[in-house]
Amino acid sequence: MHPVEPGPNAAFYVVMNAGSGHSETALRESTIRDVLGAAGRTCHLEVVDDPGKLEDIARRMAVQARDNDGVVVAAGGDGTINTVAHEAVRQGCLFGVLPQGTFNYFGRTHGIPEDLEEAVRALLDARVTPVQIGMVNDRIFLVNASVGLYPQLLEARELDKRQYGRSRVVAILSALKTALGRHRPLRIRLELDGIMRKLRTPTLFVGNNRLQMEQVGLEPMGEALEEGELAAIAPRPVGKLGMLGLLLRGALGRLGQAENVIAFSFKRLTVKHAALSPRKRIKVATDGEVTHMRMPLEFRVVEGRLLLLKPAARPADDAQSA
Repeated sequence: MHPVEPGPNAAFYVVMNAGSGHSETALRESTIRDVLGAAGRTCHLEVVDDPGKLEDIARRMAVQARDNDGVVVAAGGDGTINTVAHEAVRQGCLFGVLPQGTFNYFGRTHGIPEDLEEAVRALLDARVTPVQIGMVNDRIFLVNASVGLYPQLLEARELDKRQYGRSRVVAILSALKTALGRHRPLRIRLELDGIMRKLRTPTLFVGNNRLQMEQVGLEPMGEALEEGELAAIAPRPVGKLGMLGLLLRGALGRLGQAENVIAFSFKRLTVKHAALSPRKRIKVATDGEVTHMRMPLEFRVVEGRLLLLKPAARPADDAQSA
């Protein structure tokens, strides 16, 4: 059954992550209210200035959107989008996105403008499109999930952003510093299609975003995502020079040519600690947010549960696809 489109007067319930400064946040808030107001649409907007309150606010706004046949909208980076999307899936309401992050993989994949005013206008004539989500235990992810080095990298990047500001350059330099530092490889067991396999790797990365896979040079994994699977990537343990080589290949879009990378696609994957590991919990990153989860980890794909308002195709887009 095709999902119900929003009504012409459907209200928008916007959860907006506070920006780095008060004036920036105020400008973004007024832009959202002005564009929706000019179109005669109702806008309920809440600014989240305490990350600890994001989940509760997202849940409350999603419930209101569900009860009033409205749309819950996430305005922020991938972490904010993930939290609001999680509640949209739980409540079964329509979901919109106003990307405001550093890389905006989810928004860019679905053709959502990075300019705020354009993104708000795009909500007005967007069509509902069910999109695939990934899950690890009870948490969803739209872009990626990972264990090992990658969560450490994200934590270090967040500290560096607070000190040096939010930019792609800061993010890249922070990643280099962490990846080339000291870290212990993971020793895990993977269960895939009933077959158990031992793996020693710095990090296990599970992707759910075609754009990100193509950007690092793993086009076949991007194709697997289009066919309803998730993509797993695990580099073999290498020295600092080897790690630098992998990072450079990824930056140049040639990771698929690397000999020290294991990549495969799946619909369901169980990750357990190696028999000698005493740890029962492990750091897991989902769309940039790091939490602790109890082992084993169950990764799986869920199709069509997130009802995304995707911008209507423009004539230029139609010509390109033709």
